[in-house]
Parts: sequence; structure tokens; C-alpha cells
Amino acid sequence: MRASREREQPVGNPGWAGAGAGAGTESPRAVRARRIARWLPAVFLIGGVVFDVLTPMHYTASPFLSAAPLVAAPLFSLRGTIAVAVVAGAVSSVLAIYHSGDDQALSVTEVVTVCTVALLALAINRMVRRNFRQLATVRVVAEAAQRAVVPMPPARMGSLRISARYMAAQTDARIGGDLFAVQETPYGVRMIIGDVRGKGLEAVEAVAVVIGAFREAAEQERALEGLADRLERALDREGARRAGLDQFEGFTTAVLAEISAGGGRLRLINRGHPPPLLLTADGQARELGPAVNALPLGMGDLAAWPDVVEELAFPVEATLLLLTDGVTEARDASGRFYEPLRHLSGRRFSDPDALLDALIAEVDRHTQGQRADDMALLALRRTPNAERRTVD
Repeated sequence: MRASREREQPVGNPGWAGAGAGAGTESPRAVRARRIARWLPAVFLIGGVVFDVLTPMHYTASPFLSAAPLVAAPLFSLRGTIAVAVVAGAVSSVLAIYHSGDDQALSVTEVVTVCTVALLALAINRMVRRNFRQLATVRVVAEAAQRAVVPMPPARMGSLRISARYMAAQTDARIGGDLFAVQETPYGVRMIIGDVRGKGLEAVEAVAVVIGAFREAAEQERALEGLADRLERALDREGARRAGLDQFEGFTTAVLAEISAGGGRLRLINRGHPPPLLLTADGQARELGPAVNALPLGMGDLAAWPDVVEELAFPVEATLLLLTDGVTEARDASGRFYEPLRHLSGRRFSDPDALLDALIAEVDRHTQGQRADDMALLALRRTPNAERRTVD
């Protein structure tokens, strides 16, 4: 067990990180591959000249020279692609002059071929750049919409320090269905983390239903079981309203948690979601799995049984970590899942921000930056200055 406290550098902007919003969101492996690829046009140009000089006259370098602007088109700006195209045409012309005493018709044909392909590369560059701009706009709009539906919680509520992250999948520009919310109520601080089945607008609509119902019911329901029942009924109502109109992605795995007004007790209900972790001040970590498995929210028509509330102590300086399956189902190149309990056991973090930053960095290393699903993370640490509230 390491006794020293660790603070790792944040990755990206705290809270939200869009899918491919910029070079900062690319994995190191992808950045290296992009840098290497940008040298390919020069390699083709130089290789073409070497090939032409070292081979007999009837061998032509035009395939190499034509490939240079085509490779540059999706990688370079329009100005860079023009530069590569001009160099390819110039090299082709110089080689044609060099072979002027040989087959002139063949030399002219090679020059025309290279110039034609260069013009085609410029057209390709324009189309690729336009598509990139459109995709960037879609990603920005999607991220803004999700931020509006799932806003970041405050950094502190009473005796709790709070940190949250939403990391969009690197390979998916669509809006995801992960959600979280934290709310201070007369019964303590209540929170939810969940994952709606599916993606896109249908998932966002389901997220809005769950978050809206949670915000209202968290203030009104005295018991955590009542809060879970209100969410179930809200999803059922929305599903009935949509019947015959369109598909409603109401299948939602979730964990509901409540930290008592005094801060010393933690209550949990798990509806088919990855279990939270409890990290204590001495570096110990344990998984808070449910004693009884339950169906996700929105599936009450398949079976019905009372929710079981797990209650345990929440010591001072302990941290509750809630996460979605974007963490627990993150795979490495050999298909092994990331195991947060094993990786976090025996470690200490200076604050919830440090914990989430370290966790995100490790998942990125585990997957080599190729995460296939969104990640939602919520960490709450109890500090010594507990503030008690009375229940009306």
C-alpha cells in the first residue's frame, strides 16, 4: 500500500470532454499516427524520384507522384495540398525533361496523369474539409445539448466535496445516454447515476425524463424507495405516452444514493447498474454491490418486488465513487476489462478531482485511447466540517 498521497495532472477540461472535439481529446497513439502520416507525401515524392532514376526507362514514377497529393488531401489544409500538388507536377515535369531523349509521348502522358490526379486531390480536400466542419458542428451541438440536460453539480454541498466528469466516447459523435445528478434535500444529499439504453435523441429524451423526475421526487419523497418508485412511474408514463408514435428508450440502469443530513450514513439502491466504490482515508477500497439484484428502471412491467436499501457508514474523508459501464466495460487490446476496484485499492487521492482525473487517465491508457462508450463519473468526499439539517 502506498502511503503517499498522489495527485495526477488533469486530462482535458474538467467535467466535460467531447468526442474528438480537438487534438487535445485524441489519444497519444492517434496523435503519433497522424504525425507519421503527414510525412507520407514527402516519402512518395522522394521515393518516386529515386525509383525513376534507378530503374530502366520503361518504368514510370507517376504512381508515386500521383499518390503524394492524394495522401495529402485528407491530412493537409487546402494550401498544403496545393503545395504538394505543385511539387508533384514540377517533379513530374523535371523527370519528363530528364527523359526528353526517350519516349516523349510517354513522358507527356505521365505529366498529364500527375496533374490530373493533383486536381482531383484538391477537390477531395475541399470535400473532406467541409465534412470535417459539419461533423465538428454536430459534435458541438450534441455536447451543448447534453450539458443542458445533465449539468455539472456544484463543487461543494455542506460537508461534501463533489466532482463529476462526462467523457464522450472517442469513436462516437452521437449524444449518449449516461446521466448523473446531485441534489441537496431536507433528507440529505441525494444523487443518481445511470445509463439509458441506446443513443441519440431518444436517449436524451429518456435522460431528461429521469433527471426531471429525480429533481422533483428527491425533494418530496422521504424514503429512497419512494424516490425509485417515482422514477419507475415517470418512465412508465412516458412510455405509454409514446406508444404508437415512436420508440422510447426507457430502459435505464441506475444507482440511487443518499448521504444523511449529518453525513455519517450512506444509503443505496441499485437498479442493474455497475456497483459504486467506497474509498476510505487509509486507501482501502470496496465494492458496494447490491445484496439483491434488481431490474433496471423502466422494466417494472416484467416483474415487481420492493426495492432493498443498502445502508452503511460513511466515514469522514471517505469517498463515494459512482460510475457507468463505460469504465467497467473498457477493454484493452487483448479484450480484458478495466477493473476499477483492483486499480484503486491501496491508493490515496488528495481530493475527488484527483481521483477522477487519475481514473480517466488510466482507462485511456488501458484502452489506448479507443474507448467505445461514454463514461460518467461522480465522486463525493465527506469532509470533517459536517453541517446537520433537520427534516421538516
